[in-house]
Order: sequence, then C-alpha cells, then structure tokens
Amino acid sequence: MACLGLVTPQQMHFSEPLPLKSGAVLPAYDLAFETYGTLNAERSNAVLVCHALNASHHVAGADAAGRRGWWDNLVGPGKPLDTDRFFVIGVNNPGSCFGSTGPMHVNPAHADEGRVWGADFPVMTVEDWVDAQVRLVQALGITQLAAVLGGSLGGMQALAWTLRHPSRLRHCIAVATAPNLSAQNIAFNEVARRAIVTDPDFHGGHFYEHGVVPKRGLRVARMIGHITYLAEDAMDAKFGRALREAELSYSTQAIEFQIESYLRHQGDKFSDYFDANTYLLITRALDYFDPAREHGDDLARAFAHEPATRDKQFLIVSFTTDWRFSPARSREIVKALVDNRIAVSYAEIAAPHGHDAFLLEDPRYHGVMRAYFDRIAAQTSS
Repeated sequence: MACLGLVTPQQMHFSEPLPLKSGAVLPAYDLAFETYGTLNAERSNAVLVCHALNASHHVAGADAAGRRGWWDNLVGPGKPLDTDRFFVIGVNNPGSCFGSTGPMHVNPAHADEGRVWGADFPVMTVEDWVDAQVRLVQALGITQLAAVLGGSLGGMQALAWTLRHPSRLRHCIAVATAPNLSAQNIAFNEVARRAIVTDPDFHGGHFYEHGVVPKRGLRVARMIGHITYLAEDAMDAKFGRALREAELSYSTQAIEFQIESYLRHQGDKFSDYFDANTYLLITRALDYFDPAREHGDDLARAFAHEPATRDKQFLIVSFTTDWRFSPARSREIVKALVDNRIAVSYAEIAAPHGHDAFLLEDPRYHGVMRAYFDRIAAQTSS
C-alpha cells in the first residue's frame, strides 16, 4: 500500500469568538489541519479524524521532517480509510501545541505586551472542540460528513458530534473510548497534573515568561500515562525483568531495569515537544466528558435526547487488554445505542497491546475498519 508522501499542513483563521461550555469565550483563533484525498463533486465523501491526547492534525503521510502521521497505517491509498475514495481531514484542536491557537500563543488581551496565554488560556471541553471542528468543516464547504472517526479521546469527540451536531454526519466510528472516565482514570490524570504543577519551573503556568520549561513534571506525567497505555502482558513480553547492565548496581538512583530506561526515554522525548499547559487542558477535557451527566447519568437518555442521532450509524471498537478504556466501557455505549434502536456494529478485538492497540496495525482490527469504510463508500456512491 502506498504512502501519501509529503503532506503540507494548513491554517485557517476564525475571527468569530467561540463560546465555551464553561461560559468563557475563546476570541479569534487559528486551527491547524491537513487534508488527504479529493473531495467529490457532491461533497459527500469527507471523513473527519479527531486526535487523542498527545497527537495532532498530522494523521497520515510524511511532514517536512519525514515524520509519518500517527495513524498512517490506517489512512492512505489502499488502506482501510482509503484516500483514493475519501477526503480525510485531520484537525488540531484549540488549546493544543501543534499549530492551533493555544497557551503558547499571544493573548489578545495582552497583545501590546506580547504576553502569551499561558495558564490564562480558557479551559476547553470535548464539546468546545467539536464546535470548533464544525466551523472548520463548514469553511471547507462540507454540509455533512460521511463519518467522524477517533480513538481514545478522539472517540469521545466522535460521540460528541452525534450528540451535538447529529445532522452533520452520517457515521460515527469510536475506537478504544468510553462514555466518561472512571475514577481510576481521573486519578491517573490528577497525579500527572500534580507532577507538572509542582515542578519548580512551572511558575503557575506562566513559565514562558521565565524562559524555562517544567520538564521534570512533563517527564513524570508522560511516564505515568505511558504505563496506562500498555497491557501488563505486553510490558512483560517486551521488557520482563531485563537489566540495563550485566549486574545490579545496588543504587536507589541508578537505572537498573530496561523498563526504567524505556520510560525515562519516553519522558525525555515528550518533555522536548509537548506543552505543559496543553497537558493540563487536555487531561481536564478528558475528565469533564460525560454526556450522561445532564440526563440523570443515563447514557441511553443522552442518545435519545436528540432525535436526529437516531438516524446515525455507529461502529464501536474495543480491545481486550485495554484496561484504561476497557471493552466494558465500549459495551456501555453499545447498550445505550441498542436501547434507542440506533444502528450499531461492535467489534471487540483480542489484541495484546493494551490501549495503544488502536494505533497499531492489527489485521483483525484493520479488517473491521476496512469493511466498515467499504460500506460507507458504497452508500456514498449510491
């Protein structure tokens, strides 16, 4: 299967302020995005891809530095989401640190001083991101998307599309996601946030003004997160109790095991490219997502609330070893849809990779995705 080759990111400016769920407003802002494939004459073959915590608009192909998109194994010519048939849009959400307006950009209220938002950037929710995405899709001249697709936090966004703007899409594909975070998941997010905000270089979120980055906190946050993305068996198979050196050093400070070395490497990489305020914002958006909350904690009622949602078709995918977003959480979504007699297909993939499985190339998983997109393509061309 061919790679898309070099992909050039685009920027779109929005001068109209974006009202936020918190009651705050995001003033004029920019969104970074990429597109792959060709929009057909009827403008009916567009698929929006929503990103997870540390990803971006760079979904597929290669950027100027030669880096492949985070879902390049899924999106491209001849791949399950075939860009010879679909026009695919990857968008970076506001508040992120990959080109869209975020904490690292100048705060319009302090433009004369050139002061960046920092910790003053407004807290955003999954629903706010979806509202921003709708504006981008409209600006591209697309009235209705063939599908919205996302994994993990991206899957939450796909679900929110069906609840917030149901007439603007025909299919929702939510992979390795949940209808809300469990207490355990919120706890992991809070420990990661505390690692960041207690870093002496954090300076209350205004570290930019001090010319420093809270790298120690970011490293620990990434290490915590990375542990939760992997299944125990996969971690054991990859690292076991292998030592970094031939002998133990009997030191409380040394790196003794290969798994320690791996986690530190992941933390070091992450601290070099990810923004600390963005991490806080995105994990809070994860915490806040809970469409059932406004409906008596009844997810079925949430999907029943908007009649246009009933016309949607859903694909929900989970992975057996994903303990952070377990299959049981996906089955909650499926049950809520079935209770409303909404068309849903469900696949539970036996994969050893934990939560990260949604990013990897598994023949059964990709087979499900290919078959579902074949169905969408057939409906689009009919």
